[in-house]
Amino acid sequence: MPSHAEIGQFMLNPSELFTIGQRVKYYRERQGKSQKQLGELIGRTENWVFKVEHDQIPIDRLSVLIALTRVLRCAIEDLTGGFLSGASNGLNNEHSHVPAIRSALALPSSLLPSTIGAVSVAALQESVADAWTVYETQARDRYRDVGERLPRLLRLGHAALRDASGEEERVALRQLISLYSLHQVWLRRVGEPTLARIAADRGLALADQAADPALMAAAAWNLACVLTSTGEVHDSLELTRQTIASCAPGEDAPVEHWSAYGALHLQAAVAAVRATKGPVAWDLYRGAQRAAQRIASDRNDWHTSFGVTNVAMHEVHLMAEEGNASEALRLADNVDVNPALPLERRTRYLIEVVNCTRITRDDYATVHVLGKLCKQSPEEIMFSPLVREAVTDLLKRERPIFREDLRVIAAHIGIAA
Repeated sequence: MPSHAEIGQFMLNPSELFTIGQRVKYYRERQGKSQKQLGELIGRTENWVFKVEHDQIPIDRLSVLIALTRVLRCAIEDLTGGFLSGASNGLNNEHSHVPAIRSALALPSSLLPSTIGAVSVAALQESVADAWTVYETQARDRYRDVGERLPRLLRLGHAALRDASGEEERVALRQLISLYSLHQVWLRRVGEPTLARIAADRGLALADQAADPALMAAAAWNLACVLTSTGEVHDSLELTRQTIASCAPGEDAPVEHWSAYGALHLQAAVAAVRATKGPVAWDLYRGAQRAAQRIASDRNDWHTSFGVTNVAMHEVHLMAEEGNASEALRLADNVDVNPALPLERRTRYLIEVVNCTRITRDDYATVHVLGKLCKQSPEEIMFSPLVREAVTDLLKRERPIFREDLRVIAAHIGIAA
C-alpha cells in the first residue's frame, strides 16, 4: 500500500510544476525509476539527472528531451508544460532539408561526385566559406539557407578532391573536412544527432588519412562536440584526451594548430565536468588557457571560436555545470564578448547566462539578457527549450518593472502572455 507521501506525490498536477526539471522528477518517480536508472537509460550520469531536477543545469537540446519522453513514457508537451507542443514528438518533425542531406550521407564517398563535372578547388573553397559565413552571421533563415546548400556542396567537395593533385589535393581535403564539420553542427542543431555523428566520423576518417596533426585535432574536436551533446561524455573525454596526447603542437607549429589543440582542451573540459570529473575538467581548462595565451587573440580556425574570449566564456559554463550559478555570474561580469565571434557561440553563451540568472531568481536580469538575445538572434531563441521555460516561468510572476519587455519577448517566441 502506498504511503501518504506517495499518494500526495501522484496527486500532483504536472502542469502546475514550473520547470522542466521538476517535471522530469515527477515522471521519473511515477515510473518508479531512480536517478541512476534514468541516467543510464538515456546515456547520462546520475549526477546529470540530479542537476536537471534541481534546475542547476538546463536541458537545452531537443534530442535529449525526446529521449526523456521515450523513457518516461510521456509526451514532450508533458515535460515542457506545452510550450514545445508541435515542435517535436519524435515523428514527422524533421527539418525539410534533412531528407536530401540524409540521402547524400548514405552514399559511398566514391559515388557522391558521379554526376558532377570538373570542380576547381578555388570554387569549392569559396562556396564552403560562403556557407559558413551565412551560418555564423545570418540572424534569420540561416538553417533553411545552409540546409539547402549542403547536399550539393558535399558532391562538389568530393568532386574537387577527386580531380585535385599535389598541393591542391591538400587544400581540397581541408575544405571537405570543414564541410563535414558544417554538416555536423547544422544537423546537431536541428535535432539529427545520428546524421551529425556520421558527418563527424567521415571528417575524422579523412583527417586520419592525411596524417596531419592539426587536421586530426580539428576533426576530433568536431566529433567530440557530437559525443558530448548526445551524452556520450566518457567517449568524448577519451577521444579528446588521446588526440591531445598525439597531436601536441611544437614551438614552431602554425597558429591554427594551436587553435585546434586549445579547442580540444575546452571540449574535453566540458565532457569531463559532465562526467562528474571536476578536477580533470579544470586541469584541461588550464591547458586551454595556456593555448589561448600562446595565440593571444580571438580566432575562428576550423570554426572552433577558440581564443581568449571563448576560454573565458567556458569558465562561466564549467562553473554553471558544477552547480555554482552565483560564481558563474560573477565570472560573467568580467567577460567582454567579442562581437566578431560567430553568432551561435555568442547566442549560446547568453542562454547560459539566462539559465544562471534564472537559477539565482534574478528576474530583472533574466529579462534583460533575454531582450539582448531577442535582438541578437531572433531565430535561434525561438527554438531554445531553456528560453521558453524561462519566459513561461517569468510570466507567472511578472512585475510592473519588466512586464512590458517580457511580454514583447513572449510574443516573439510564440508564448501567450
